[in-house]
Parts: sequence; structure tokens; C-alpha cells
Amino acid sequence: MPDFIEMGISTKLAGILKENGIAVPTPIQTMAIPAALDGKDLIAQAQTGTGKTLAFILPILERIDGDAPHVQALIVTPTRELALQITAELNKLVSGSDVNVLAVYGGQDVEKQLKKLEKGVQVVVGTPGRLLDHIRRETVQLGNIATLVLDEADQMLHIGFLNEVEAIIRETPSSRQTMLFSATIPEDVRALAKKHMRNPDYMQVEKTQGPAETVNQLAVQTTDRGKQGALMELVNTHRPFMAVVFCRTKRRVGRLFEVLKANGFSCEELHGDLSQAKREQVMKRFRNVEFQLLIATDVAARGLDVEGVTHVFNYDMPEDAESYVHRIGRTGRAGTKGLAITLFTAADRQQLMAIEKELNIRIKKENAEGFKDTEPSGRRSAGKTDGGRQNSRRSPQAGNEGRPRKKSAAGPRRSDSNRDKKPLINSRKQAEAKTKRKESASPGRKSLANTGGRKSSASRPKQNQPSGRGRRK
Repeated sequence: MPDFIEMGISTKLAGILKENGIAVPTPIQTMAIPAALDGKDLIAQAQTGTGKTLAFILPILERIDGDAPHVQALIVTPTRELALQITAELNKLVSGSDVNVLAVYGGQDVEKQLKKLEKGVQVVVGTPGRLLDHIRRETVQLGNIATLVLDEADQMLHIGFLNEVEAIIRETPSSRQTMLFSATIPEDVRALAKKHMRNPDYMQVEKTQGPAETVNQLAVQTTDRGKQGALMELVNTHRPFMAVVFCRTKRRVGRLFEVLKANGFSCEELHGDLSQAKREQVMKRFRNVEFQLLIATDVAARGLDVEGVTHVFNYDMPEDAESYVHRIGRTGRAGTKGLAITLFTAADRQQLMAIEKELNIRIKKENAEGFKDTEPSGRRSAGKTDGGRQNSRRSPQAGNEGRPRKKSAAGPRRSDSNRDKKPLINSRKQAEAKTKRKESASPGRKSLANTGGRKSSASRPKQNQPSGRGRRK
């Protein structure tokens, strides 16, 4: 496999890469960089975590003229977080040069963006909405750009940015080079490429059957109520250097954050309800390893790329196999080892099996501490869950429900004593009938003698003895 210099990257950039621990190009970089340096349009199908960012920013930087103050390259991304990450990678590589990079996205101070644009920016990275806003304000001029990159194109169109993306493309010169990177190539992405690209080279990193081999996977069974305790126990056991904890909703992120914080864990939350300034502050602190656990939703962590993440915890099950691969891909990056632990409940079992089937993998499973799997059919029986009431219908194997009650050593239960009284009532009826018939000796008296000395009560005068019918009243 050729190195970066052999592919046409300058010794200066290759040296910066080596200083950052990157010496060997990934497969997508090996395929894309030479074609990009030749100025070709290209469609690169590669999943997150394959090194695709360097596959387009290295060729861009090789062709940028730092002395020209206008925008020469535009990178369009679906999310603010991804825009910030790409900008951070660019800034590492242009440090000490005359090349300026600007990230534009919603929730940011527009005045600061305008001041930087006035000083001259060569590379702009942004989200469709804010880019279109700058175009309409005429604060970003795209008439002279040489390279356009559409990163995670499938996600952009899935979110609903097709019209914005096409409006942005119309502002660029037809002579531009266009590079499209996407994890999948659905029909709408194909249509976009056909409309706006010129004989593009197509390249694909073979889709793996599952997550990266550098990520060890474990699934831990618990109950929904037991998740918090199980997670804390797992963190204490595995002691991650840095970890991302994924929750299904913003509300669950907030709840878990409060619980972990109250229990002394070093953590922060990341979700859409936070202000943009707060989200940036959280990510900056996480990259600087100022706390250990980042609790996030899928959307907030989309494209998150932070060096040093050793563990991923799926507090809630991912929606599908793609989401699972994306989540656990936050660790085990660039050849380093990682561990992904998924908490699952009875209700999640089928979903976990579906993910295993789709990815053709087998995830090691174990029970959380104190949790016992007593029902082989797959339905949980130990403990209650927030999500359902199946436990109230447990089978006899699942617990004490449905089993015959045992008498305690202290004596019979109330129900047992009630059963003892039934023969007594019947024997009294028999005694009354026999008294009426004035029979002095009968087998009924023997049975009364066996009732524990109640013969006298059965032979009392009729007016003092309530009848069986009266007792039922």
C-alpha cells in the first residue's frame, strides 16, 4: 500500500499527519486521494470511521492558494457537529500557513462569521441552512470555488436538505470539481449525482459484515429499572478512559445525567435542547478529557469523532443495525481497541437478535450483576420493567406465583384455617338433624369426637345453636 507522499501529498502535510499518529492511508484514502488530486469528480461510498474526511481535505489543501483571499473550497455537511469536526481537522493541517478555514452553522454568532469572512477565507465548511443564509445575504461568494464536497450526502437528503443543497450547487461554477461521500447511495443521491456531476469515478470500501474488528462487543441483560445500577457497575468494573453513553431520547439523557452526576461520576450531557454554545463547550471539554462520560442522543452524536474514546455504552437499544454500527464506531478508531456494551431488556431481545442477523455477527451476552435469567423462552421474569406489565403474568417457572402455597412453621394461613372450618360446619348440621330425629347414637357423633372436643357444642339446645342457613346469612 502506498504512503501519503507516494500518492501525491506534500512532505509538509505528510509530516503533520505523522505527528498526529497517521502514517498509513486507509483504503478509501488510497482510492480517493489520487483521483481527487487529478481533479476528477468522484463518488465515494464509505461508512463513518473509514478515514473519509482526510480523503477529501488533503487534496483540497494541496490545491489551495493561501495568497488568494476568496473561497476556493466548500464542504457541505448535514450537522453542526460534523462541520466542527471537519474544521478542527483542517485547522490542524493548516496551522502556520496562510490558509484560513471557517465553519458556518446555525446557532452561531453571525457577526463573528462576517468579520472572519472579511479577512479572507479559503475553505468554508457548513450546514445547508446557514450556508444558504449567507448566500442570500451575499456574505459568502461561491463564484470562484474550485472544489465542492458533499459529505454524508445520504444523511443530508434524508434530513430534507435536497432543495437547499441544489440551491447551493447552483451558486457554484460548472467547472468545479465535485466530490460526494456517502455511507449509502440511495436513489435520491444517485439522481443528485447524475444531475450535478461530470463522469464521476465511483469507488467503494467494501461494506463490512459488522462493526470494526477492533471493537469488542458485549450485551448485558437487565431490566429497565435496573439499567442505572447496571451501567454504574459496568463503568466501575471496566473503568473507561473516555466513554460515550447513548440514550434513546433527550429526556432519558437528562435523567441519566442527573443520576450519574449525583453518584459522583464525571459526566456531561449532549442533546438538542442545549444551546449551541453549550454544546460546543461540552464537546471542547470532552476532547480535552475534562470529564469521563458523555451522555448523548444519536442525533447529537452524529459523526462524533473524538480521539481517546475507549468505550461505548448503549444505555438504550439502537433503532436498527445501521444505528448500532454508527454508535459503537465511536470507539476502536484508527486501529485502536475499543469495547462496546449494550444493555438490553426482555423487550429488546428481538431487536438485538435482528441486529445480529443483519450484521451476521454474534454478540457475547451476560446478565447484569444480581440479574437471573429464569425463563428460557426469552421473556423476562425477574423484576418489573417500566415498559410493560408482563411480570404480573409470570409462568410458574418464573417465580412463586402459580405455585402451591406452603404452610409456614408458625401455623396454617388464614385460608388453611378456613378450610379446617368447613368440616365443622357440616358436622354441626348433621348433629342438628340427628337431634331433631332424637337419635342418640350414630356415626355422626364419632366424627364430632374427631373434631377436637366440639361434641358439646353440637348437642346444645336448638335455640342456642345457629342453623347452617342462619350462618350463611
